[in-house]
Amino acid sequence: MLRALVAEARPRQWMKNVLVLAAPGAAGLLDDPAALRTGLLAFTAFCLASSGTYYWNDIHDRHADARHPVKRLRPIASGLIPVPIAVAVSVVLLAGAVILAWSLSASTGLVVALYVVLTTTYSLGLKHVAVVDLVLVASGFVLRAMAGAEAADVAMSTWFVLFTSFGSLFIVTGKRFAELRELGDGAADVRPSLAAYTSGYLQSVVSASVTAALVTYCLWAFEVREVAGTSLPFYELSIVPMAMALLRYLLVLEQGRGSAPEEIFASDHVLQVLGATWLAVFAAGVYAG
Repeated sequence: MLRALVAEARPRQWMKNVLVLAAPGAAGLLDDPAALRTGLLAFTAFCLASSGTYYWNDIHDRHADARHPVKRLRPIASGLIPVPIAVAVSVVLLAGAVILAWSLSASTGLVVALYVVLTTTYSLGLKHVAVVDLVLVASGFVLRAMAGAEAADVAMSTWFVLFTSFGSLFIVTGKRFAELRELGDGAADVRPSLAAYTSGYLQSVVSASVTAALVTYCLWAFEVREVAGTSLPFYELSIVPMAMALLRYLLVLEQGRGSAPEEIFASDHVLQVLGATWLAVFAAGVYAG
C-alpha cells in the first residue's frame, strides 16, 4: 500500500516545482540560508499541492482510466488504493500544502490556494474544454513562480511573468500536439478536449507561444542586466542557450515526441546540456556580476 501511495503522488512530476525557486534565484537570494530555507519550504508546499491534485484527478477519472491500456495501471484505477483512502490522502495533502504555504506568508498561501482551486476545478470538468485546458495547465506554472516570489518577498518583473506564461503555454500546447499526433483517431477517447483541436491549430499556438517566449526572455534578460547595473554580458549571453533549448524542444515536437515533457527533459542529453549551460551563465550574471 505504501508503495502505491507514493506512486500515486507522482514524485517524478515534482521537478516542475523547481520553478518556485526561479524568482529568488534570479534575485541572487539562494546563497542566503534563510531565503533558501523559505524557497525549499515553498517548493515542498507545491509538491504537496501537486500530489494532492493528482490524487483528486485520478479519483474522478478512475473509471475512464480503468479502460485505458496504460492508465489502468495507476494505483487508484487498478484498485491498489481504495477510493476512501485516496480521498483522505488528497484532502490531507491539499490542506497541508495551503497551511505550509500560509505559514510562510499570507500571499504565498493565497497563491497555493488558488492553484488548488484551479487544478481541482480542472479535474472536475474544465480539462474537457478546449483552450481553457491549455490556459489552466499553463497558469499552474505561473503560479509556481509567483509563490516563490511571494515567499521570498521578491518583486516579479513583467517580462519574467510573460516569459513564464508563454513558455508554459509552449510546453503545454506542445504536449497536446504530440498527444494528438501520437493517438490519432483515438485521441478524443483518451483526452476529450483533443476532439476540438486540429494539428494545424495546435501547431500555430506552439509557434506563436515559442516566439513570444523567446522575445519576452530577451527583454527580461536586458531588463535584469540594466537593473543589476553590471557591465558583464552574462545576462545577454544567457539568451543563446535559452533560444537553443526552445528550438531544440520545438524540434522534439516536430519529431512526434513531447507527449510526456518530463520524460523528454530526463532523457534528452542535448536539452540537459543546454539547461545546465543556461543555468551556469545566468548564475554567473547573478553572483559574479
